[in-house]
Amino acid sequence: MKNGSMSGDPGNGNLPPEPMNRIVTLGASNLTLSLRTIIQLLQHRCGQPSEVLVAAGHGRSYGQFSQVLIRGLPGITASGLWSHLESANILPTYAFLTDIGNDIPYGYMPEQILEWVAWCVEQLQKQDAHIVITNIPMTSIESLSTRRFTIIRSLLFPFSQLSKPELINRAKEVHGGLIDMASSKNFKLYEQESAWFGPDGIHVLYWKRKELYRRVFEQLPLSRGEREPAADTAPRFLAWKQRPQFAYKKVLGREQRHQQPSGLLVDGTTVSMY
Repeated sequence: MKNGSMSGDPGNGNLPPEPMNRIVTLGASNLTLSLRTIIQLLQHRCGQPSEVLVAAGHGRSYGQFSQVLIRGLPGITASGLWSHLESANILPTYAFLTDIGNDIPYGYMPEQILEWVAWCVEQLQKQDAHIVITNIPMTSIESLSTRRFTIIRSLLFPFSQLSKPELINRAKEVHGGLIDMASSKNFKLYEQESAWFGPDGIHVLYWKRKELYRRVFEQLPLSRGEREPAADTAPRFLAWKQRPQFAYKKVLGREQRHQQPSGLLVDGTTVSMY
């Protein structure tokens, strides 16, 4: 496997099996909190084992370096995921993009955010990827009281100066821009309902995650030979054999690097974290 590999002795049968597909996931905190669930719900539809490429992380920006507490990460568009993807072997590819509104409280304008997302979509479409994106949960955000909005902004985005009306207006522009982009670039866009979200309006409730993402991934085609999973059939969630580590991050200003893939599920699915 290119761009790094899991160690193993072929004689002992420790090398991961060849993947039947590639899964690419991009996002911030919602992706980070549900990563294993998201991977395996995608596999429940598209097959396994997989080669998984992830660009995630709390507070992650799609286009600029972002820092949460002592940890900093490059923007998703600047991550090493794309060079890996360009040099990788051809595989059926499925992509999931979420947390796109995360860049709004950082102060980035809607046209810039949409440009970053469009760039990611274009790179994925070069790989003939099947793409599904969750749109910004406008109803959930709009339902926040001004007091709750101010508290959440101070906790999650302490440097943001955007008022609630300013944030809502920018979110509406991104929301509408994603609808137009889905039409012009021919990818699936999933509209999220307010019932899925917690008190902050942007994070999916713990007990709603499996059902939400199962519905999101129904937008993707089945891989060849896979049958439509029954609605009441839950996948068997596999444990990490090795948890993934970021290929590159800064901690207290010091660079840290890990060879990829760095994560492994017990079914042989490898995970590269960028």
